[in-house]
Amino acid sequence: MSAYDSALLDFRRRKDEHFAAGRGPVDAAAFDGLSYYPPDETWAFTLPLTALPQDESAEFRLETNTGEARVMARYGEVTVPLPGGERTLTVFAPLGEERPERVFVPFRDATSGQATYGAGRYLDAPLDRQLGGDGALVRLDFNLAYHPYCAYGDGWTCPLPPRENWLPDAVTAGEKLP
Repeated sequence: MSAYDSALLDFRRRKDEHFAAGRGPVDAAAFDGLSYYPPDETWAFTLPLTALPQDESAEFRLETNTGEARVMARYGEVTVPLPGGERTLTVFAPLGEERPERVFVPFRDATSGQATYGAGRYLDAPLDRQLGGDGALVRLDFNLAYHPYCAYGDGWTCPLPPRENWLPDAVTAGEKLP
């Protein structure tokens, strides 16, 4: 087993323990672990982030499952080499964070509603600013894609991926339905 696979499986184990301890969106008494695609490092990318011009990175209203809007900043875009071709995803950051350490990437793909939650999944992607200046790399590891809490029950407000983050490709990595 590779070091990557070991680290990913350890992360998943710790997440299951967290949920089993009642610190998640599931009934801990009935919880027996989340379901995942097998680890596959080919779904992990470190890519340049294209920052958006100030006028385009203004407030963006992400719709939610409850009809409320979640307001975030459109922070940039990243082009991902997926099996069906390159696809560009919009990445978001909390309002007012000029240099966030992580970006939020909500997405839907061809597995949504079948093997994964119908409304989509999320990635929290770290930024690496060692390029100097305003340049940054973003680490998109689809093995860490996760379902929003609203996938597990009512009472949660979850942002929905905007249309530009709907991928025609099947992303067979990360969390999946039981």
